Amino acid sequence: MSTPAPDPRLVRRVALASSIGTMLEYYDFYLYGALSATVFGALFFHSTDPAVGTLLALATFGVGFVARPLGGVIAGHFGDRIGRKSVLIATLALMGGSTVGIGLLPTYAVIGTWAPVLLVLLRLLQGLAHGGEWGGAAIMTVEHAPAGRRAFYGTWPQMGVYAGIVLSNLVLGAFLLLPEEQFLSWGWRVPFLLGFVLVIVGMYLRRSITESPEFAQATAAAGEPVKVPILEALRTSTRSILVTFGAKAAETGAFYLITVFALTLAANGPGRNAALNGVLVASLVAIGTVGAFGVLADRVGRRPVYAFGAAFVAVFAFPFFWLAGSGSTVALWIALIVALAVGHASMYGAQTLYFSELFDARVRYSGASLGYQLGAALIGGFTPLIAASLLLWSDGAPWPVALYIIALCLVTVLAVGVWGQVRSTAAAHSAPADIPAAS
Repeated sequence: MSTPAPDPRLVRRVALASSIGTMLEYYDFYLYGALSATVFGALFFHSTDPAVGTLLALATFGVGFVARPLGGVIAGHFGDRIGRKSVLIATLALMGGSTVGIGLLPTYAVIGTWAPVLLVLLRLLQGLAHGGEWGGAAIMTVEHAPAGRRAFYGTWPQMGVYAGIVLSNLVLGAFLLLPEEQFLSWGWRVPFLLGFVLVIVGMYLRRSITESPEFAQATAAAGEPVKVPILEALRTSTRSILVTFGAKAAETGAFYLITVFALTLAANGPGRNAALNGVLVASLVAIGTVGAFGVLADRVGRRPVYAFGAAFVAVFAFPFFWLAGSGSTVALWIALIVALAVGHASMYGAQTLYFSELFDARVRYSGASLGYQLGAALIGGFTPLIAASLLLWSDGAPWPVALYIIALCLVTVLAVGVWGQVRSTAAAHSAPADIPAAS
């Protein structure tokens, strides 16, 4: 039985609502990552060694990722039982509240050890929200999109990620113009507080969209929702979860190396402002290229585009560090643009639809979120800390970090190329007739 073509205006509205949510999340997360690599060590951790303080701050950056799989499981449970829409509203509210809380948090000089304790707690809440957000935003968009354009519309939440980085860089860059004393005193707080504006916009958009028609049809056909979606996903889609986890390795490792660790790497060269501006420019370029890779994924298949991105990042790993560590601002910018707007964006362009197609609609939120967030937690969250530790171990030589990234890329190429051709019932009905569903 054929289904009516979706209303183009509704599809665009859903895509915009999803992208606003991911924009807020990565605005918040990137602010935290940038400041953990620069000033949070001095503000929230008591240490006479600045390097130790930075390592502790980067560790709290990773702590947020520990909560992400749990957030994905919780949000996935309710998203697969009661629907995507209400869960997306809840994750947006939690992310916004925890971000404002960080902006209001007293420092170590004011409340002592309670400062890092509360910072870690708020970071965990951010992680819970983030863990539930991506899966819902991505799946909601794909499930509303028309056949033949699902990968392209699936890039809208991914564009929101890059847009969040752009916005956070612009806001943070403006406050970095303050004298250092004022920035450390109050300037760093304002960008977190301004995130509340995105919460209001996102809430308005998300309350006005409709529930996923594909989820509603799948539930109606079965008669009732799955009782425990995560257990059903583990029972029926274990391989898909593992493929999602493996595919995530190169993407998330590269992303946080480029957008967070590059700030630390540039500190002794062009400086953090040059690195922030470079990430800003690279993200602007990536907003366009990720959409182009989405169009390509609709035409030639998801797996080839995804595998190309992982292979490209592996080949570019050593040149990235040569350029980024050269001391030249121009070389640093070239490294950031090529790595983010080509290597990472090609994986991102295929990711949303590819991951969605691996799971049946009734357990899609739970299954895709679990694989995605496990990869983000175990690999992405601790990549800056691992990279910083490897750099200290090698006395500043970047080759161990480059080898680490290459290893992650090999995992992704094997997962996508060897295990990744998984066909689900949902995939068979959602892909264009002339394109293999999971390819």
